[in-house]
Amino acid sequence: MGRIYNGMPAKDLGSEGWHKPWSGGNGGSCVEAMRLRDGRVALRQSTDPDGPALIYTHHEIQTFIQGAKAGEADFLLVGPSMSGE
Repeated sequence: MGRIYNGMPAKDLGSEGWHKPWSGGNGGSCVEAMRLRDGRVALRQSTDPDGPALIYTHHEIQTFIQGAKAGEADFLLVGPSMSGE
């Protein structure tokens, strides 16, 4: 495997090792995650498996998950912004 970078085609990371930790009653549209050999984590959209992969360091993923568990990402669950943003 060549250089791994943010936004690279997810297909270049291979088809094995992707998991759907957050799937539910959404018709199969979910985020898939893969732990990379160096400890980083790749995320891709399940409906676009050849699309771009977002690459996060272990620390970035750990911080996000801990924040989500603490409710810091709850703002993502509310309806569309009324401020026009």
